[in-house]
Amino acid sequence: MKEIVLDTETTGLSIKEGHRIVEIGCIELDDLVPTKKNFHCYLNPERKVSEQAFKVHGYSDEFLSKKKKFIDIVDDFLDFISDKKIIIHNAEFDIGHLNNELSLIGKEKLSKNQIVDTLEIARNKFPGSGISLDALCKRYNIDNSKREKHTALLDCELLARVYINLLDQKEPKLNFSNSNESIDIIKEEKINYSKKIILPSDQEIKDHKIFLKNDLKKNFY
Repeated sequence: MKEIVLDTETTGLSIKEGHRIVEIGCIELDDLVPTKKNFHCYLNPERKVSEQAFKVHGYSDEFLSKKKKFIDIVDDFLDFISDKKIIIHNAEFDIGHLNNELSLIGKEKLSKNQIVDTLEIARNKFPGSGISLDALCKRYNIDNSKREKHTALLDCELLARVYINLLDQKEPKLNFSNSNESIDIIKEEKINYSKKIILPSDQEIKDHKIFLKNDLKKNFY
């Protein structure tokens, strides 16, 4: 089953204040294993980045002014996510901004039915505990040391690993073959162990009784 891990960065928090998307990142999973198919773009939001948002992702107005607009990439984006479940951490935020962008250009909004919110999964699984992406990385011993700033594609990579762990699945292991330098994905499978019961013969039972009798004489007499 193919799924899309998705994250966005924006000029600010509130759609009502006119904030827009500045970055979209997507990673495709096939049966929970990342494929080589990614979608990533920076966007010209046609407005200034708030000071708070700049501290989060570090994308300046000058940098973004040279990028494509949402309308220029929307068809490629929709093709990439078409007919797939979308995995998002705090989906209400990202879907709200994406649907706002789609509405502005007269496109149909994304359906909530195709969304899986890992924030909700974590909230139900760990009530009262930290459920931010950083907190979940710490819980599952996922290295997030490169996350000095929030960037969509890096956050997707981290979320993909968090998502697999939230589902209580084992992360795929990489097997490096020296012969052809290829990388094989190996999924852990349950191993069934069985006991083999060996019964002693009549003669072995008789010999054992004699041994015990002689051993008792040595210790107590």
